[in-house]
Amino acid sequence: MDYRTYREKLQSKFPEPILAFEPDEYEARLASVRQEMTEAGLDLLLLTEAGELCYLTGYTTFEVSVQCVLLVAADRTVLFVPAIEMGPAVYLSRVDEVIGYPWQAPEAVAGDLATQIRNTAGVSAPQIGFNPWTGSFRPGLLSALQSKLSAATFIDFGGLIDRVRLVKSPAELVYLAESAAISGAGLDAAAAVTRVGVIDHEIARAGASSMLGAGSEFMSMQPIVTTGVRSGIIHTNHGGHKVAPGDVVFTEFGAVRRRYTAPMMRTAVVGQASAEILEFHRICLEVLEAVMSAARAGSSFASAARAGEAALAPIIDRAFFSGVYGYPVGATFPPSWVAGSMFITTDNEEILKENMVFHLPICLRKPGEFGVGFSETVRITATGAERITTNTLALKEISL
Repeated sequence: MDYRTYREKLQSKFPEPILAFEPDEYEARLASVRQEMTEAGLDLLLLTEAGELCYLTGYTTFEVSVQCVLLVAADRTVLFVPAIEMGPAVYLSRVDEVIGYPWQAPEAVAGDLATQIRNTAGVSAPQIGFNPWTGSFRPGLLSALQSKLSAATFIDFGGLIDRVRLVKSPAELVYLAESAAISGAGLDAAAAVTRVGVIDHEIARAGASSMLGAGSEFMSMQPIVTTGVRSGIIHTNHGGHKVAPGDVVFTEFGAVRRRYTAPMMRTAVVGQASAEILEFHRICLEVLEAVMSAARAGSSFASAARAGEAALAPIIDRAFFSGVYGYPVGATFPPSWVAGSMFITTDNEEILKENMVFHLPICLRKPGEFGVGFSETVRITATGAERITTNTLALKEISL
């Protein structure tokens, strides 16, 4: 059978999708997005990032390299997927219509999408919001739509759904807490096998096995384990390296519950930590605490970042830091657990709100020598950031 027949048979077998949340929650999310659209004068919104589709419809998949599009109108949602995604689109998605296209012909989606835009916009020259900065929106799709819809205006409005997704509901916070518990257990399991002579793969395996066994779904980022001088090189991972005496061992894990991730970083030293490693650890915790204290509802993202920057000042000339004191987390898919672009940085004057959730990735790296990282995933409150994760913030020195 072809994908159209497959869709029909699935719809008859599963008339209601399997969802992580109650339908009312999805309706509330759509209402918030539509309110933002109305205020911005948008007729339609095109979304392509898997986490955004999941947030609004429940759509869940492990295949995120293909072109999927959610069309959001004032009274209608339409999900466009390639043939291989027809299963999750029907079984796991709450939308008004699912439209497929041949997997081998991604350019085919533009024609059906343009037709739906004409039928649902309600105006001859629609204002269409989209995010040109997401890797999931293919340039070829935009070119084809602009060619087919010459009267339409395509507007960069990628921040719209980012703002809506930032504030978490009670149900979302439950999944984040479950993720946090599993992430912590994974870090504990990894620490238990860390010793001189162990291969970094074994540390990662222990953590992954623990998290999967405790109920993690497939992770948005796989366990990160770096040892020795490589701990001072950002975004390296385990690669068959044997732990030696004196090595710093950096771990960062994020288990997944219904696509929600609450990540954590933790660091240990095999043997006795040097005075400089201890200094980096102390500053790391001071930065973390400063950001958490300053990240209060009603204050700016920038004020929290500046508090962290002040705590970092004593070693700023020796330590590399990314400049991002916090980034949003929530419903995500590979290749990242970062959920949007609203970062806690010194140049972001947006205002923090109650129940926004961030991972605070405080990792300080001395190039070519070591890195020390400890982090928490937190919820914003009126009095500061409250931990969702309960990380072990002590720098563990592992006996030789």
